[in-house]
Amino acid sequence: MKKKIVLYNPTAVFFDMPLALIAIGSQIDPSKYEVQIIDARIQRDAHARVLEACENAICFGATVLTGSPISDALMVSQKVKSKYPKLPIVWGGWHPSLFATQILEETKAVDICVKSQGEETFCELIEHFEGHLDLAQIQGIAYRDSFGFVQSTGKRHLKDMNELRASDYSLIDVEEYFQKKNQRQFDYISSAGCRFRCTFCADPFVYERGWTGIDPERMGQEFSYWKKKYQFDDINFQDETFFTKRKRVEQIAQELIDRQVNSSWAATLRGDQGNRMSEENFDHVKSSGLRRVLVGVESGSQEMMDWLKKDIKIEHIWNTARKCAERDIAVIFPFIVGFPGETDKSVKHSLDLAQKLNALHLENTTPIFYFKPYPGSKITTDVVAQGHQLPELLQEWANFDFVGSVGPWVSAEKFQMIERFKFYNKMAWRKHKLSTRPLQVISRWRLRRSFLDLPIEKYLVEKLSPQQSLS
Repeated sequence: MKKKIVLYNPTAVFFDMPLALIAIGSQIDPSKYEVQIIDARIQRDAHARVLEACENAICFGATVLTGSPISDALMVSQKVKSKYPKLPIVWGGWHPSLFATQILEETKAVDICVKSQGEETFCELIEHFEGHLDLAQIQGIAYRDSFGFVQSTGKRHLKDMNELRASDYSLIDVEEYFQKKNQRQFDYISSAGCRFRCTFCADPFVYERGWTGIDPERMGQEFSYWKKKYQFDDINFQDETFFTKRKRVEQIAQELIDRQVNSSWAATLRGDQGNRMSEENFDHVKSSGLRRVLVGVESGSQEMMDWLKKDIKIEHIWNTARKCAERDIAVIFPFIVGFPGETDKSVKHSLDLAQKLNALHLENTTPIFYFKPYPGSKITTDVVAQGHQLPELLQEWANFDFVGSVGPWVSAEKFQMIERFKFYNKMAWRKHKLSTRPLQVISRWRLRRSFLDLPIEKYLVEKLSPQQSLS
């Protein structure tokens, strides 16, 4: 009889396929082990399913993001530990990668934390659970020793993704995700890591500016197989920086064309990468199905961009935006405001640029977020050194990053102004039905005159159609 391993994805408001758990589960020998993935976003009574599945299992693992998923992961882990006190419980993902020791010191419901890339680490943990390997020999983890003290092993270097087994999507019910998304969108991650040095991001800390990507020919073979099986019509690349290697992206595009995958696709693109791509490059990826890119702008102030070490110029953003607009490629341009010491002038530059980018193409969007000192980033290290207090308990981290929550660097007046701008900027440029056309006209009028007082329209819309707070 195969031995059982139970993996869990906590509750959240998005329905992307649990790629991290699929990647982990795909590395485990299927002739010896049965991997069960339970996703609380998809399946009802997820906790009850977990408790039932953990009967006779050799371990329980959860992937945990900073924010609200922590609450659910902690709750289910406590239930599992209560019912199966000897069952090893492993946490991996972004939050354990950054706060492995803190987690283990706070709760006995978690036995081991995996830091950074987890595929190889988890396989070695299974060897430990089988009695073949000591925890101290496994790189990239934190654990409690026999005396109850938390120990941490050395960093595990980024593994070449081509040396890992391909992700096995049969570990999940793909159709359930299509239904939740209301589209046949296939999630895929083709690379891991990030080579850049942005000071607001934890990637440089977690990945040490390393990067690895799957070979295009192998990707073509995989897409050809999964397309026949699932008949998806869109691919959502979940890479941190998909366009890191231009030649590789060209080869991926050609694979999609040659194998007649016939699917649209979306990915991440830095402004400098888009600036360096030729018109012919853009034509090629468009012909392969590219429909949308996400281009992190962060700030409309070049001075702020330089401080953030984005290594991008505002003109790069404009050149990329133009190339996309001319080819009817939609763009998500995220911004961040409220950095420590950011001036009102800098914020205004960001809002002005967001409005102009939104107006460039009806499918463009410019979400604006507030800086929160995310663990692992250089800015966070600096503000903590200056006295800023980060959360210390898991429940505090669970409430850390809800959209609309702000750090101490944004006044109540500035927050109010930005929230009003976000509403009218969204309403001014997106596609509208005939019935909402008047709201679009009013929103454009307000933005042209920078008149955001008495936002009656905003109040009415939010009253009639309240939005869920996201984390």
